[in-house]
Amino acid sequence: MPGMQWLDTITGMGLEKALLLLMGPVFAMFMALEAWLLPRWGHAQSYNRPATVANVSLALTHAVVDSIAWTLLTGLFYVVHEHRLMDIPLNGWTLLGLLVAQDFCHYWLHRASHRVRWMWASHVTHHSSQSLNLSTGLRHSPTEAISGAWLFWLPLAWLGFQPEHVILCVAVNMVFQFFVHTEAIDRLPGLVEAVFNTPSHHRVHHARNPQYIDRNYGGIFIIWDRMFGTFVPEIEACDYGIVRQVYTRNPLGLVLHEWVDLFSDVMRPGSVSARLKHLWAPPEWQRPREERAPRLLALSAPAILPEDVEDWPVHAGW
Repeated sequence: MPGMQWLDTITGMGLEKALLLLMGPVFAMFMALEAWLLPRWGHAQSYNRPATVANVSLALTHAVVDSIAWTLLTGLFYVVHEHRLMDIPLNGWTLLGLLVAQDFCHYWLHRASHRVRWMWASHVTHHSSQSLNLSTGLRHSPTEAISGAWLFWLPLAWLGFQPEHVILCVAVNMVFQFFVHTEAIDRLPGLVEAVFNTPSHHRVHHARNPQYIDRNYGGIFIIWDRMFGTFVPEIEACDYGIVRQVYTRNPLGLVLHEWVDLFSDVMRPGSVSARLKHLWAPPEWQRPREERAPRLLALSAPAILPEDVEDWPVHAGW
């Protein structure tokens, strides 16, 4: 329809390319603005060159790999769409409905990415930063396609939404989430906090305080967490990072460390069922004591030197 020609123009460019070309300069501008504002608004400066370079490097690598993955997978989405339940016309209301439906699917993808170790092996890259700022929103692993994130969007194509519009909404969700990775904004008006994912809600999600772990999965909307019992408000200060903290800013190490740990656990002697369970069990799961092979537990020396004492919290294992 004529009123939606702009959508065809954007999707025709390739959505990952459009995201980088259109939003890349916007992301850079807001990161620079945040870095300038943080100390002026009474916040600690959370930007430093090594961490920001690592985050941007991960973003660029993810964008390239994700573009290749979408090129390979788009055909599958069209095959599924051929067996759709209904024909959904494209207009403002159906596009809004798709955005809500995609965020619902994102909630379950995000929840699975925390509770299934195969998926956590990719998602952990996003959570391993010990600080939170807008550059953290760029921190994604190029292995997400291997973990199967795309599987959660297939039901939308089967329902009747055009695959290219599904991909568009995935991109819009990613752009929205970039802006909630900040400490510069405190609380927003009550209705906004009740319905949408906000910086306050997402700070909780990135924290490793015991009461905050595996909470607030929503992408655009926080209503799913309220509905399914995973919502927690921000009350005490957030301690960012992961429980088994990785001490490196080498992008390769940030991407592969959990995969190495995962397959090391799978290869340890034991029954086949116990070894394979590491793939789908929660990240903290360990075999029953009688199933475990003896191994030495040692913390290796940090891979990088700290800029500040606060950069290195006490290491905590599962």
